[in-house]
This record gives sequence, C-alpha cells and structure tokens, in this order.
Amino acid sequence: MTVLVINSGSSSIKYQLVDPESGESIAAGLVERIGEEMGRVEHEYAGEETAIDMPVPDHGAGLREVLRLFEEKGPSLTDGSIAAVGHRIVQGGKYFDGPALVDDEVQGRIEELIPLGPLHNPAHLAGIKVARELLPDIPHVAVFDTAFFQGLPAEAHTYAIDRDIAEKHSIRRYGAHGTSHRFVSGEVSKLLGRDDLKQIVLHIGNGASASAVVAGKAVETSMGLTPLEGLVMGTRTGDIDPAVVFHLGREAGMSIDELDDLFNRRSGMKGLAGDNDMRIVEAKMDAGDENAKLAFDVYVHRLVKYIGAYAAVMGGLDAITFTAGIGENSNTVRRLVCERLAPFGVRLDGAKNDVRSKGQRVISTPDSTIAVLVVPTNEELAIARQSMEVVG
Repeated sequence: MTVLVINSGSSSIKYQLVDPESGESIAAGLVERIGEEMGRVEHEYAGEETAIDMPVPDHGAGLREVLRLFEEKGPSLTDGSIAAVGHRIVQGGKYFDGPALVDDEVQGRIEELIPLGPLHNPAHLAGIKVARELLPDIPHVAVFDTAFFQGLPAEAHTYAIDRDIAEKHSIRRYGAHGTSHRFVSGEVSKLLGRDDLKQIVLHIGNGASASAVVAGKAVETSMGLTPLEGLVMGTRTGDIDPAVVFHLGREAGMSIDELDDLFNRRSGMKGLAGDNDMRIVEAKMDAGDENAKLAFDVYVHRLVKYIGAYAAVMGGLDAITFTAGIGENSNTVRRLVCERLAPFGVRLDGAKNDVRSKGQRVISTPDSTIAVLVVPTNEELAIARQSMEVVG
C-alpha cells in the first residue's frame, strides 16, 4: 500500500507517492507557477522524467494534470493500491497534537487557523479541497507541522504577556518543522539504540529551527507563534528585540507590512551577506568578504547559544543532530559549531564530517561526550507513515 503525499504552497504543489513501509519514493513531481501566465508540471516515475509547460490557473487545474500524468506515465492511482492521501499542514493551532482524518470539521479548523498561518494554511486548504473532490474514495489525512510541539510544557510555550490578550488571540509558542523534528529524533533513537535520549535536533535550511527532545517528546523549540522566531535563517531575522519594530515605526516611518517584509524576506543571511544561499555565503567568506564572515559568525553563534540553552533546559545532552539542506550538506557549519562546543567534550571526527553522503551517520569520535550525527530528514516519508497510523 502507498500514500500520496501532497504539499500545497501558495503557487506550487509538491507531491510524492511513498511506500511507508520500505520508505521508497515511487513517483514524485512538482507543479509550479500556479496562477501565472505560464506554469510548469514535472513528473518522475521509473527513471522517466516528464516536464510540461502549460497555464495552470489554479490548484484544481494543477492537481487534475498531476492525476492525468499518473494515469498516462504511471503508476496508476485508480488500482486500489493507495491507502491514503497525506497533506502537509503548517499550522494546527491548539486543536491538533497528531495527524487527523480530514472531514468537514477538520477542514473547517484548518480554515479557522488561517490568521495564525496566513502564508501557508490557505494554500494547504486549497489543496485539500481539490484533492478530496478529485479522489473522493480515498481517505485524506492532515499532518500538522505544529503537532509535535503541541505538548510542550506550559513554561516553554507560554509568552509573558497579558494572559487574557494571549488567550483571546491564541498567542503561544506553536513551533514549526515538527514533522521533521519528530522523524529525525526518532531515527536518532533507533540509530543509537536508546529511547531515553536527551537530544537536540538542528533543522537548518533556508528556514531553520532547533528542538530539545527528551525520551521522544519535545520540551522546547525555537520557532514561536510564527516561523520568524529563533535561529538566523536565509531571509528571516530569528530572535530580535521586539522594540526594533517600535523604533523603525517611529524613526523610519515603516508600516507593519514593510516591517513584515523586512523581517521575513530581507533579513537573515540575505540581509547580512547579500544572499540567502549558504553555499554562496561560504564562497564569499572564503574569498575574504567581511560581511559574509560576520554573517557566518552570527549564524554559528546563534546555533551554539541555543544548544547551550537547551542542554541546560534538559539537564544534560546525549546527542546533537544536523538535518535539512544546510545541516546535511555544510561541513563548515557543523565543524564550527562543534569547535565552539569542544570545552564540553564534543569531539568531531574531521574525516567523517567531510564525507558527503545521503545516509545517516555519526560524525563524532568514540570518546566524544556527546554524539554528533547527520540524519537526512524525510518529511514525505514521515507524513506517509503518520497517515497510515490514522487509516490503519
């Protein structure tokens, strides 16, 4: 049995047909530039790649073309082999602490949560509506990025503002990337053969988040009400004094929308180094660019700061795991972070750190007080497996 995993963005649809037991990706594709004059649909199956440039006016048209390609190029979605359609949903609010079978009530909750996820939930909702219409006989499952962090201790998810205002407007720490953090922390437990680990997962890509996980349960995470809080990211500030908003509003005359754009799209590595691609930033740094060097130092500093804080929160630390685009591919980021942790007994195996691999691996030495690992994330597989938990 397979699961069709759908991730609907504002102008794109990513999809993958996954065998949740073996972890194999059977087919995958992408619909992009939805709503523009000319879109693109890509489909890959059995080594054959198909790409079509065509107008894709909306998500419905995109998914209809995807289903047509499945029937024409394979594999068929109508032979009864699909157990579920799994949908990635960013914001599950206070309602969802795990995956949910989609019905009208669940769909309504996702719509209700749009104010907390204005950039993501509307697109996810569009994908669900169209997919339920086109595949009505297959169960649909919503898998929420926030679910893994729904059970954070109150001391970790509560902001110190007026409690009535916070409750009225649903203000708390929700976190994000929870599907990845749950998957990776589970893989680390299996790899190290322990269920009682105190571990930190660093999901660092263009978006970046850290989590503290004790015995499989999250006790802290860096993203907050929105994905803006926490680590330095490709285009986001991460942690910043909220009074910067007041200052720029009063002194620079910036509007809320302008500040939103500045903090979310023109800050982070892009704001400091001029580019949000870490490979380019590293190349600039190696060429002597002082702005790139400072940006890199700020980036590493914030990572080390969170590792120290989370180790204190957990009362110890057994493992640090790097995942996502930068975590899996930048040996420089991993090396510099571990060098800063050397006084605490962290020992990195330089040769293992420099190996480029898509596999799970330990990159610390046997005598390191804390295990350091690289575990590639696989959110599609995680969504597929959570979907199967719901449909059996």
